[in-house]
Amino acid sequence: MRPGNETELAEAIRAAAGPVVVRGGGTRAIGLAPGVVLETGGLAGVELYEPGALTLVVRAGTPVAEVEAVLAGERQRLAFEVPDLRGLLGREGGSTIGGVVAANASGPRRVQVGAARDSLLGVRFIDGAGVIVKNGGRVMKNVTGYDLVKLMAGSQGTLGVLSEVSFKVQAVPEAEATLCCKGLDAAAAVAALAAAMGSPFDVSGAAWTPGGGALIRVEGLAGSVAYRAGALAERLGPGWERIEGAALWRGIRDVSAFAGVAGAVWRLSVKPSDAPGVLAALGPVTRDVVMDWAGGLVWLLVDEATPAATIRGALPGGHATRVRGSGDGPAFPPEEPALARLSTGLRAQFDPRGILNQGMMG
Repeated sequence: MRPGNETELAEAIRAAAGPVVVRGGGTRAIGLAPGVVLETGGLAGVELYEPGALTLVVRAGTPVAEVEAVLAGERQRLAFEVPDLRGLLGREGGSTIGGVVAANASGPRRVQVGAARDSLLGVRFIDGAGVIVKNGGRVMKNVTGYDLVKLMAGSQGTLGVLSEVSFKVQAVPEAEATLCCKGLDAAAAVAALAAAMGSPFDVSGAAWTPGGGALIRVEGLAGSVAYRAGALAERLGPGWERIEGAALWRGIRDVSAFAGVAGAVWRLSVKPSDAPGVLAALGPVTRDVVMDWAGGLVWLLVDEATPAATIRGALPGGHATRVRGSGDGPAFPPEEPALARLSTGLRAQFDPRGILNQGMMG
């Protein structure tokens, strides 16, 4: 099924006799059960763009590349730095903006501006009963249904199918600078990244890889960037140097180090200060690692045969999702009983027949 507008989308969901697999560009989904494929690519195009108000309203099936091109024409961007995981997951096609919102996909700049949901102003979606729902608005002062807007971001298409999304956007900064220090182990890197995040220098990226070292990014007006990068390097001590980092940040964002490399890939969400201990515990099974969000996001490359219990058992808190590979156990982490009750209640409210994206989120 490929509806051409919101009305057709609602009719398609109402008419569905069984499970429905929602597909945007097909570049991110994991763990889906079989079902009739519902493509959102027919709902494409920009509804409203007001550069002066930093506001964008776009249909959910619009390719991310098209959205980024429109914004680039006015030297603006999506603040949350959309990851492109096609290389990591071995996918083709193009990501859609609705898929980005459904996954709450967010890159390195999350440490400064928040996740995709934090740039959302409003949504339109079709729930599992085929009802069109509008929530939020085009300005941040409109708080009507605020929680529902946030709820749809990261819901993985299990509560409804997005038809339109509204964002606040951001001007492209005049300059950026990346500081790098090699030779740090995970514990020393996390300590340095934490110090940078706690400084007054408005860091927009904080990452680490064993081979590339610790990376810190600042952005803004050229004079401000030069001052903040210099002051931050001085504060952090010897070994930090300014480098050209644009390609490095794209690599962190897209987990490019694991693209085309055999093995299972896990995405760990942990408290940054817990990251070194988790990596130490998983050292015997870890083949490579990429750490972002000052340690809060850890990507692991392990052998396919590595048990899910080994990965999840090393976490003192947070959660682990298998984003690539078959392995044993579910891709999504089991929910705590209280959260499971809440999730079940929400799905019963928004998708009473239980037809949307079965298998996602546990």
